[in-house]
Amino acid sequence: MHNLALALQQNGLSVTGSDDEINEPSRSRLQAAGLLPEENGWFPERITKSVDAVILGMHARADNPELQRAQELGIPVYSYPEFLYEQSRNKKRVVIGGSHGKTTITAMVLHVLRAAGVDFDFMVGSQLKGFDTMVRLSSDAPVIVLEGDEYLASPIDRRPKFHLYKADTAVISGIAWDHINVFPTFDSYLEQFRIFANGIPRQGCLIFCREDEQVQAVCADAGPVERKIPYGLPHYEIRNGITWLLTDHGEIPLQVFGKHNLMNLEAARHVCEDIGVGPAEFYTAISSFAGAARRLEPVLRNENRAVFRDFAHSPSKVKATTEAVREQYAGWNLVACLELHTFSSLTPEFLNEYAGSMDQADHALVYFNPATLQHKRLAPISIDQVREAFARESIQVFNNPEHLTAELQKHNQLQTVLLMMSSGTFDGVKLDAL
Repeated sequence: MHNLALALQQNGLSVTGSDDEINEPSRSRLQAAGLLPEENGWFPERITKSVDAVILGMHARADNPELQRAQELGIPVYSYPEFLYEQSRNKKRVVIGGSHGKTTITAMVLHVLRAAGVDFDFMVGSQLKGFDTMVRLSSDAPVIVLEGDEYLASPIDRRPKFHLYKADTAVISGIAWDHINVFPTFDSYLEQFRIFANGIPRQGCLIFCREDEQVQAVCADAGPVERKIPYGLPHYEIRNGITWLLTDHGEIPLQVFGKHNLMNLEAARHVCEDIGVGPAEFYTAISSFAGAARRLEPVLRNENRAVFRDFAHSPSKVKATTEAVREQYAGWNLVACLELHTFSSLTPEFLNEYAGSMDQADHALVYFNPATLQHKRLAPISIDQVREAFARESIQVFNNPEHLTAELQKHNQLQTVLLMMSSGTFDGVKLDAL
């Protein structure tokens, strides 16, 4: 939301906003732009007929007093994705969907398009090196690239976000059950991707991962789109800790690694080709792609030690990320640490989905904070429940960040790689200092 505010201000619009809590880096960036509210909270008296539109954040509540005041005055209220669609009606809309990989694929596409000199708008779910904001909306760019999240648009619009973008070109990178607070069964979750795929127009394009059986089934039945492009794992080699793509245009060294990232790269290549960037130009640009923030992001990397932070939180992401680091650092001591932080990951019915997800690590550590369960109004879970769910006898489970830090500090031998996976912060564990 704060990135959208910055983007709209850069377009010359008058922007104001409200929130009950504003954290870093949003606070500093809004303050620098003169957009930081004078005080936290909701002030319905500030909503007047002089306001052209209200954009409603996903975490606002339906009884928000400012929202209610806007509805009383008949001011147009948009969800975030609805507003992006309204601003891109006359553009080619490329929507990157999937349970995992969508941020990285979007980031790869943006990196290549910028290197190729293509004029484009975008929305991506991570801060990217070289981009001032995570959103760009212009009047003249012919194409917009959108990361297509399957979560709900807003508290008063219960449709998944990626349905609202009305994709002309779409990617489905993988399907693995998530967001059980909204989609209580796997089939109800799967149905959202069926709707997404069936919404692509006949003249559009559907790019999908053929390595995923669920994706294959969804895309085989998708209509009316006629152009369907499957992708899989490209040819590659790992030499001295560097992954090399083996292509018809030569051997390409990469800064990213892991089979899931190589398949993400293939999806990005097809998207760029659909926009007009050929393979040779793509490979030249992608070799300098260093990744998106918190997606296998290196904190430390030298000949004896490596530390990565990653946004992985769902079972499929945890498994893919752990396996990627295992392959890249074969023979090293791999310490994998996961924070259970999301609604799904802290739900007893869903915990068993994590069974085997960290088996490739030499040492597996899991952390959760009981206070997070209280905040999300979830039933308590125990250390024994978590240990049993992961189906690994040697797994260590913590609910105290100091105890976790003490354990991590024990793993200080040479040729050790530490992988920290969370959509949170491990409750203040200072990774750089560690």
